[in-house]
Amino acid sequence: MAKNDSAELVFVPLGGVGEIGMNFALYGYGPANARQWIVVDVGVTFPGPDLPGVDLVLPDTRFIEADLANLKGIVITHAHEDHYGALLDLWPRLKAQVWMSPFSAGLLEAKRQSERGAPEVPVTIYRAGETFEIGPFRIEAIAVAHSIPEPVSLAITTPLGTVIHTGDWKIDPAPEIGPKTDEARFRALGDAGVIALMCDSTNAMREGESPSEQDVGKGLRAEIEKAPALVAITTFSSNVGRIRSIAEAARDAGRSVLVLGRSMRRVIDVAGELGYLDGLPPFIAEEEFAGVPRESLVVLCTGSQGEDRAALAKLSRDELRSVKLAAGDTVIFSSRTIPGNEKAILEIKNSLIDMGVKIIEDGDALVHVSGHPRRSELKRMYEWTRPRILVPVHGEAAHLVAQGSLGAMQGIPEVMQVRNGDVAKLAPGPAEIIDQVPFGRIYKDGRIIGTDEGVGVKDRRKLSFAGHVAVNVVLDERYDLAGDPDLVAIGLPQVNAGGEDFEEMLLDAAAGAVQSIPRQRRKDLDLVAEAVRRAVRSSANEAWGKKPVVTVFVTY
Repeated sequence: MAKNDSAELVFVPLGGVGEIGMNFALYGYGPANARQWIVVDVGVTFPGPDLPGVDLVLPDTRFIEADLANLKGIVITHAHEDHYGALLDLWPRLKAQVWMSPFSAGLLEAKRQSERGAPEVPVTIYRAGETFEIGPFRIEAIAVAHSIPEPVSLAITTPLGTVIHTGDWKIDPAPEIGPKTDEARFRALGDAGVIALMCDSTNAMREGESPSEQDVGKGLRAEIEKAPALVAITTFSSNVGRIRSIAEAARDAGRSVLVLGRSMRRVIDVAGELGYLDGLPPFIAEEEFAGVPRESLVVLCTGSQGEDRAALAKLSRDELRSVKLAAGDTVIFSSRTIPGNEKAILEIKNSLIDMGVKIIEDGDALVHVSGHPRRSELKRMYEWTRPRILVPVHGEAAHLVAQGSLGAMQGIPEVMQVRNGDVAKLAPGPAEIIDQVPFGRIYKDGRIIGTDEGVGVKDRRKLSFAGHVAVNVVLDERYDLAGDPDLVAIGLPQVNAGGEDFEEMLLDAAAGAVQSIPRQRRKDLDLVAEAVRRAVRSSANEAWGKKPVVTVFVTY
């Protein structure tokens, strides 16, 4: 690789640094006015109650959209939604070749076929251990353990040296499927020299090492074997190793496995095609539920995060036609609670308890383990790679600072605290933040993608808080009211504190506002509309303490 004297190697996260989810990282090489770029991961995050109606939250990519001629490619480290879930929605804006593993590509294609109008994304397949070139970047995919098939770290080499982007990883001495984290390769890279380590911070506040996936399989097996009736297990649908553990335990206990949930079935289809579920008995369909004794069933279902439309939520509300839970059944949460989902999960648990269902979760038995490294695992990665610079990524501020402190204590010479939008220069010279670029969030709302204002979320928030009033005022040829205004109020009280009809009260305010304007000035229909709008809002606020959104139509 030829070295350019004015070239720099920079790292620019547009998502996933300062938050968990929505990972989107840019690496740039070249002089400041002519950098060539690659994207690593194109993830989503999920909306909270502050985003009514929004389906997905996507990273704002306008910075790289303004320089598409220099975007050389997109590399996906693995197929978790927070790393690849925005690809179908954002690819039409990025239009670059995509490099993915076979499993990731299979899931992307299955998702594309289920979404009307989804683009055909040009994909090049790579496998762990392979090296490929994208523009000035030579990229090596390194096998790591995680909670999904075929995750990799990336060693990204330019004429200025090599950086390692870990992606999601952990050290698992006994993974259920797939290879172990490739210690020998990381050590070899460390021997050759690593400029910077961009490292997963999710569990940087947890001491020790993660239990192995096979230990979790043993814990699940024990719970299935001692359960007296039906066992339902909810887990992340992408965790094929966990699905295999559950299926093996069910088989050995003489139980059949029934799968509920579209995303779970999609993953099982792709994993089956790639051989990850070989040797297992076939899963049974919902229609077969009634023909199998309850004590001979394991139900594998989506909904571990309390999603309202997922299978577990429907089971807790007894909304499924074919499959039912009953007193004496067991539900196992083989998952962790993602922050923000606590309330929804608690509601489901309470419903299940009311049904007489026994609940088992992580604190009760070893039924889940995280796919991310704890502090002892992070220390081992530092020992293997010996980077000059540590850049904590994939975490909220507390996680990033915790890993930064750990790295400094382990003797890493430079620790960079980077956040979304920072332009971090990694080479040549000392690490430093040299610029800021636009970043933020955009929203997928049905089939439309845009800003919160563009998709109407700002107004939706107001409507959810204080409702909406529509008023139609008709003026006659003398600019007097031609009858009472028409008024429709949605989401407002029916009566005020004194028992007066709320709509009648607002009608009086609307009519009074028109009559208070001198007849000559009523020719200005916009002035009339604004006066009515203010009067209705003021009347509602005086009686209720809230100001609804008010829309006024004035006709002459």
